[in-house]
Amino acid sequence: MDLGYSNATAAVTGGTKGMGRAIAECLATEGARVAVLARGREALDETVDTLLRLGSPDALGLEVDVSDTFMVDAAFTAIDLRWNALNVLVNTVGPGAGRFEHLTDADWLAAFELGCLSAVRCVRAALPLMRRAEWARIVNFSAHSIQRQSEILPAYTASKAALASVSKNLSKSLAPEGILVNTVSPGTIVTASFTENLRDVFVARGLDASDPHDVMRWIDEVFHQPADIGRAGLPEEIATVVAFLASRRNGYVTGANINVDGGSDFV
Repeated sequence: MDLGYSNATAAVTGGTKGMGRAIAECLATEGARVAVLARGREALDETVDTLLRLGSPDALGLEVDVSDTFMVDAAFTAIDLRWNALNVLVNTVGPGAGRFEHLTDADWLAAFELGCLSAVRCVRAALPLMRRAEWARIVNFSAHSIQRQSEILPAYTASKAALASVSKNLSKSLAPEGILVNTVSPGTIVTASFTENLRDVFVARGLDASDPHDVMRWIDEVFHQPADIGRAGLPEEIATVVAFLASRRNGYVTGANINVDGGSDFV
């Protein structure tokens, strides 16, 4: 299926690792010009090289702290100067975990900065470019936990619930302009950072933190939230869903929150 990415332009926040990286690579393979926004020059340069090798006609690495409005605005000014318009914006950035009793006011504010306001800033800066494009799509990352709560993710979940609400509002206000806005809520996804952060915990249980089946076994044992498929997901499985929602081929899905979680007890 041709998703219509030929000559399209796309920006992906958090695009140098994990699900953001998988999305950037998927869009590059489909023929889009891709800008990745992240911190760390070395990772950005390596990602850009990979995107070009995968077939992107042009790729751009922008060193940005998405909690900084000035840096976000400067990044989209750079995209404007390079391409003059933007078809796709994907916001993947989110905060870390922490139990309620351990979270300070500063922790809550930081969670909302990354989990919600980073996307708000990027959408605001991107909209003038998207309005110039022949077609435009926005995909924001919410979270599985907004419907299936976890006691270690109260601030993260609250920020992503807020972003889901913002996205729904944007879908209504931008629909008359033909700009479609959706959210994706990933379940447990095995990324390099997930594996590295939990390696010792898994080893102590005789499990492999890089094995999707072992990861879901741990999730079931600790959180009692299994996936119907029986394993955790992979970043490229998220990327496939995002690639359709963000594509020209998607002409009628907007305002949706898509669960990509291997099957769960909610709709």
